[in-house]
Amino acid sequence: MDNLSEALDKLKLASSDSTSDSVESCLDCLLKALANNNTEASVKIQEMGVLPLLPSLLSPQSSCTPKVANVIAEVAKNEFMRSSCVEAGLIPPLVQLLNSSDQEVLLQTGRALGNICYDSHSLQAQLINMGVIPTLVKLLGIHSHNTALTEMCLIAFGNLAELESSKEQFASTNIAEELVRLFQKQTEHEKKEMIFEVLAPLAENDVIKLQLVEAGLVECLLQVVAQTVDGEREEDIAQLKTASDLMVLLLLGDESMQKLFEGGKGSVFQRVLSWIPSHNHQLQLAGALAIANFARNDGNCIHMVDTGIVQKLLDLLDRHVEEGNVTVQHAALSALRNLAIPVVNKSKMLSAGVADVVLKFLQSEMPPVQFKLLGTLRMLIDTQAEAADQLGTNGKLVERLVEWCEAKDHAGVMGESNRLLSALIRHSKSKEVVRTVIQGAGVKHLVTMATSEHMIMQNEALVALGLIASLDLVAAEKDFVGASLVSVLHKLLSDERSAPEIKYNSMILICAVMGSEPLHKEVQSLAFIDVVSKLRAHENKTVSHQASLTEQRLTAQS
Repeated sequence: MDNLSEALDKLKLASSDSTSDSVESCLDCLLKALANNNTEASVKIQEMGVLPLLPSLLSPQSSCTPKVANVIAEVAKNEFMRSSCVEAGLIPPLVQLLNSSDQEVLLQTGRALGNICYDSHSLQAQLINMGVIPTLVKLLGIHSHNTALTEMCLIAFGNLAELESSKEQFASTNIAEELVRLFQKQTEHEKKEMIFEVLAPLAENDVIKLQLVEAGLVECLLQVVAQTVDGEREEDIAQLKTASDLMVLLLLGDESMQKLFEGGKGSVFQRVLSWIPSHNHQLQLAGALAIANFARNDGNCIHMVDTGIVQKLLDLLDRHVEEGNVTVQHAALSALRNLAIPVVNKSKMLSAGVADVVLKFLQSEMPPVQFKLLGTLRMLIDTQAEAADQLGTNGKLVERLVEWCEAKDHAGVMGESNRLLSALIRHSKSKEVVRTVIQGAGVKHLVTMATSEHMIMQNEALVALGLIASLDLVAAEKDFVGASLVSVLHKLLSDERSAPEIKYNSMILICAVMGSEPLHKEVQSLAFIDVVSKLRAHENKTVSHQASLTEQRLTAQS
């Protein structure tokens, strides 16, 4: 340690007249001490005030520069030294050195910056603002044959790509081409993994997604899948997962997805289809998720249903009914739900038996599966009276829906259950369905749904309740009273924030329940006529007209 103190003293003297030989021997001593006991040596360097001297030694022309950068890199391995490095003004001269043509200078500079800014979003953001991203991308292209420099660039990209502010800068470079070119040259698993770790955060950006697709990344990923699908080694399984997950991520961008779909004739689309019947769960999952992503516009959905994809998904689900893979179930149901959105697909999918297969998962205890199951059925019965009638008179389904309407721990499942219960009534307009819902104790949940914070759910509930009242008021009367329906309607009509549709459907419902003596009494006791008469002046003509009609009805029956 005495040698170190002596070297530090000499360095302070030498740095003032910059005699490179003496500086170099001092730096060698520092590096030796840091290698021997990094923490102790770093403390000594800090105590003797050497860090502020280093910026002047970081000259592009000096032969000492790589060693100075190396000292900084070693010192900055210690978390307690990083702020001192920043305060000593080391970042700007280090960033300047990234323009050097000396590969050793570049390597040590990259290490120094990486260690100083490690785990600090604010310092990494500072580097981004100083323009390091285009510089590093350029370096990767020039020095791709230098393994150490390449790895340094990849580590830097991996750290910087986590910051949202970096994505725009990356998108303005040719990072996609450079990474794909580098990936194509790799044979080792570890090197591919390093590139994957950069690609994943970058591919979250839609512009970069498209650039990666155009640079040929998808072909690389398909090659990895083909090479690892039958592999049993851990690294094969890991690569297969990473490659297929990244493939699905690329499909989340509208432009990149459409480019790969190619009107349903794209070779990539066809290859992904072949993953669904695979015996590998990871590929089944990726295949189903890919279909769900391709099914994000009506044209694609219609084409896929017409070319028989539904049957492939049903076969896949059938393989996962008993103790199946939950993630595969969830993905396949997601794909079916998306495919069921275009009106022309609904009857085709119902004829293919989609509802029957989906109902096999009714006993699932997994909320993500329950959520997608409900969404798929709701999409299928939209405007499909016969299917809504069939499902709405299925006592087991209605019983399960009522149970899930109380799933307070899973808001998504609870919301979808309510919406499906309402949809069964709205699309069937069937007295039998209404009776099944009443017998299954579903009415109170629809009344609660009418108080939802989401207007669309409020409206769906009110329309369903209106149909219940008009189709079987006698059977529903007790449940309406028990759920305080009239009180809920009074609040909705009195609330200035209620949308015009909510006010309109609330008045329709008031008129519909007037045929029940106990409900009629409640309407009279809450002085509805005062609330309704105010709505005659409502700016929405449909609301004001309905208010007039409702007022006449209330007056006539008072």
